[in-house]
Amino acid sequence: MSWLRILRPKQWSKNVLVFAAPGAAGVLGEGEAIVKTLIAFVCFCLAASGTYCWNDALDATEDRHHPTKRHRPVASGAISRRSAMTAGTILLIAGVGLAFAASWHLAVVTAGYVGLTIAYSTVLKHEPVIDLAAVAAGFLLRAIAGGAAVDVDISTWFLIVAGAGSLFVVTGKRHAEMLELGDRAAEHRRALAHYSLGFLAYVRGVATSVAIVAYALWAFDVSSRTGNEVLFQLSIVPLVLGLLRYALLLDEGKGGAPEEVVLADRVLQVVGLAWLVLFGLGVGGN
Repeated sequence: MSWLRILRPKQWSKNVLVFAAPGAAGVLGEGEAIVKTLIAFVCFCLAASGTYCWNDALDATEDRHHPTKRHRPVASGAISRRSAMTAGTILLIAGVGLAFAASWHLAVVTAGYVGLTIAYSTVLKHEPVIDLAAVAAGFLLRAIAGGAAVDVDISTWFLIVAGAGSLFVVTGKRHAEMLELGDRAAEHRRALAHYSLGFLAYVRGVATSVAIVAYALWAFDVSSRTGNEVLFQLSIVPLVLGLLRYALLLDEGKGGAPEEVVLADRVLQVVGLAWLVLFGLGVGGN
């Protein structure tokens, strides 16, 4: 059970981002494309779990100051630091190696993700603002990986929306940590000593604005080149509602675990489904 906990299979839900670029390109109905996208998903699950093993090993001391993270396998002593690092290294290598089964482009992106996460675990997580950008970049690389796996072009608008949306979610995590830990926040994560709730709210506002404007510009641009004007333009509405709903949940003190927020909030799920339907119909009609 301790090994299952350190691998954090619940976190694998983040890796569905690899389906974003192939889905936007409308190629997920093709057999080869879906197989390669699934390979990308598995690669990032392996790489992510390898990262969690390393994180738990490196953060064991800080995690012991956290009310919930102190129960993690390494922090609690259920798994040794050396065993966690060994398992993490094997998983990271397996993730990059498997990527070659789909495309060398995917292997490069996966390796980039591994390099970024190692740099974050050892250095970048201690640098304010840079730590936000590094975690957001991890989400963005997941989205890019899907396009690399099936060799589809990724639009500038896609990168902007994915990047801004990732920054919004990551900043929400830091906001939740500060609320939960209070004066002890810096003991768990040194970068938190430099943040204030007002600053994090400002970053979320900027990220949300960029994501909404970029998505709206993309929706009107693509609708002018296809016959699905209404569908793409209507998809702006649930996107905005979803971001605002998530922002409300953050203000209520949630957001420390984004996947749990999404799975627990029915309104957010309905809005997300509405966006997915409109977006899917728009892409499918091209």
